Amino acid sequence: MGLGTLRIEQLRCLRSAELTLAPRLTLIQGANGSGKTSLLESLFLLGRGRSFRNRLTERLISRDTDYLRIYGETVDPTHRIGFEYRREGQYQARIDGRDAESLAELPAALFVEVIDPDIHRLVEEGPAERRRWLDWGVFHVEPQFLPHWLRFSRALRQRNAALKLGQSPAPWEQELIEHGQCIDSYRSSWLDSLRPFWSETVLRLTGLEVQLGYNRGWSQDKTLAQSLDENRSRDLERGTTLNGPHRADVPLRVNGVAAREVLSRGQQKLVSAALVLALLARLRMEGGKVPTLLLDDPAAELDETRLAGLVGLVRELDCQLVITSLAPGLAVFGEPERVYRVNAGVVTEL
Repeated sequence: MGLGTLRIEQLRCLRSAELTLAPRLTLIQGANGSGKTSLLESLFLLGRGRSFRNRLTERLISRDTDYLRIYGETVDPTHRIGFEYRREGQYQARIDGRDAESLAELPAALFVEVIDPDIHRLVEEGPAERRRWLDWGVFHVEPQFLPHWLRFSRALRQRNAALKLGQSPAPWEQELIEHGQCIDSYRSSWLDSLRPFWSETVLRLTGLEVQLGYNRGWSQDKTLAQSLDENRSRDLERGTTLNGPHRADVPLRVNGVAAREVLSRGQQKLVSAALVLALLARLRMEGGKVPTLLLDDPAAELDETRLAGLVGLVRELDCQLVITSLAPGLAVFGEPERVYRVNAGVVTEL
């Protein structure tokens, strides 16, 4: 699976652009602020329904317009994908001529991942970023994960609403427990299968042994039912549910110390990149899933040794690559099959 064609309308400075992407390597070259990263955002939107840079999609819309549109067609297999977002907050996704029921359908048509300069957030920031990374992997291998997560999320919202009103949360707890335990089981199994890939990837990329833990969001020696029962008074006092899979984390440690406390920013970026690459390597083994991998200026802030390590791991994935670069070429990744230059939002094939 890979993206063959891409058309962009009214996304940031990219008022209108059309590209044909190479099966292996497409290079996007241009100066800072030219629109290179915005082009990668359009690809990510097409496969995820959101940006990797900004949680507020309306901020991606070009000035003086009220919408953005992206169209793409994948190859092997072929899917036609369309995504439109309007400034008032409405979105529409279409796959093969029909309206998608939810954005969760997009990854099945276009499997896209990104390594960008802000990738260090996976290490540096709180549990939410690592939970998203964790659940992204589970989503691809366990078809029932998403239905369980949606039902758990609904029960959690209803329980929290009751807590805020000082009402008994009991009516929502059975569903919360049932689906929460399934989520925990899926996550734990996925991480167990991922760890061998993680250990090899992070060592090759960083030279460090980084431990990948798992905190499920409540005490390891109690069931979720017991934890909710013991903490009900505190939940009522705080007006929110303080225990459950929505509080899970994947802590990263180096010699027993939190990675964010001992690693430099550059090391954090490499460890975070290792998280992404290990996940992709594991998924490639699972079912032959071939990602479209977006690399935003990978040569920035990496010395020759670390860049070579990144290149080696990426090549082993044998996937479609779309890479941005300030320089006209990026020889370490090989000869690009297609090269585009972006200048002030105008995309030109070279």
